[in-house]
Amino acid sequence: MEELIYAQNPWWEWSNWEARDRDLRNYSRASVRWVPPWLREISLKPFSLNIVVGPRQVGKTTGAKLLVSELVKTRDPRSIFYFSCDLAADARELRWVLDFYRRFKQANGIESSVIILDEVTGLEDWWRVVKGYVDLNLFERDVLVLMGSASFRLKRFAEAFPGRRGEGRTVEVLPLSFPEYLSVHGVEAKRGEERALALFERYLETGGYPRSVNSDEEFAEDLVASVEKDAVKAGRDPKLLRMVARELISRAPGATSFNAIAGDLGVSHNTVHDYVRLMEDMFLVGVAYMREGGRVLYRREKKIFFRDPFAARAFATLLGAELSEAALLEWVVQEHAYRRFGEVYFWRNGYEVDVIAGRCRVEVKKGKAHRRYPKGVLVLSEEEIPFFLLELQAGACDAEERGGKGSSAGSNEGARGGAG
Repeated sequence: MEELIYAQNPWWEWSNWEARDRDLRNYSRASVRWVPPWLREISLKPFSLNIVVGPRQVGKTTGAKLLVSELVKTRDPRSIFYFSCDLAADARELRWVLDFYRRFKQANGIESSVIILDEVTGLEDWWRVVKGYVDLNLFERDVLVLMGSASFRLKRFAEAFPGRRGEGRTVEVLPLSFPEYLSVHGVEAKRGEERALALFERYLETGGYPRSVNSDEEFAEDLVASVEKDAVKAGRDPKLLRMVARELISRAPGATSFNAIAGDLGVSHNTVHDYVRLMEDMFLVGVAYMREGGRVLYRREKKIFFRDPFAARAFATLLGAELSEAALLEWVVQEHAYRRFGEVYFWRNGYEVDVIAGRCRVEVKKGKAHRRYPKGVLVLSEEEIPFFLLELQAGACDAEERGGKGSSAGSNEGARGGAG
């Protein structure tokens, strides 16, 4: 284990360690690359316990190496410790690793350090080990960065550290949004930008993962395999996960229920609910519940959307499911509204409003709308979606804020009742 530790911390011994690091070599070779903005959200003021969570393959490890590359310029390289917990068998080995570094610090006169534990959530009871050391004030002069792929462990156990986070923050790492996608391609995110339309079509193909943005042909299989790996770690059957994912893709963009999916798969609705929740916690899908006025109808049909276009295409291709372009467009709008407001709903009663979030009332149409909607409902055609996403990030949402018009037919009462 000691040899593995030294191998993962080459900056302790080598000044040109970046050239030896596989993650940074791949980063430097990428045709489209960017410094992840989430790195600025990590607190580096002792004492801090930061929690960095996001899906597999989103670039957390590469981001951590870029952080190390900056830190070694201004501090003793031996004060920076990185360990991938995929290499530890259990929490006992994690304790051994932390004790080793504490002895290493003492032997080298290191008073304050940055400790990065990658994929820590893959270890059962990891949080007990960390909490014990924090309670003993053994990290009081240090910065901890705990990284994991699935929120079903990290978010739950973030609550196990009440009053123990110091200056630490919880940082969520997601695939690029469309405005971010434009930025890394050097395109100004504004209405009227001609390249925005062309890049939106490209975004619908590549999504926002670093490897998909760089057209890695092997990434689709690797992404699905990584999701299945996390499913196994969570004690779930990857075959059943695939079956549920296939049903979600095949039924979109319509609303569906756990009971309907369960009936087709021959399992209980609780099982379907469990697997959808697992995919939520893996940042693979989101759920838009039906909302009527001020009530959220959790037991009614739901709209379950894939959170990244490439992830949706990868699963559809590998599972042999037909992915509707209309669904893909709706999912992109739902995801961006979800990121903007932290929640997203829909409504259906004679007509449908695909996205209800904050002041947003949006219906997404692949072609032109063939009917009119109540005042306050913004009907988006495919060509209007990319500019709506840019304005959504800037804070504009409804028709008045955007300087445009919503459909005016139908009753205002209907709009109020459905959109809340």
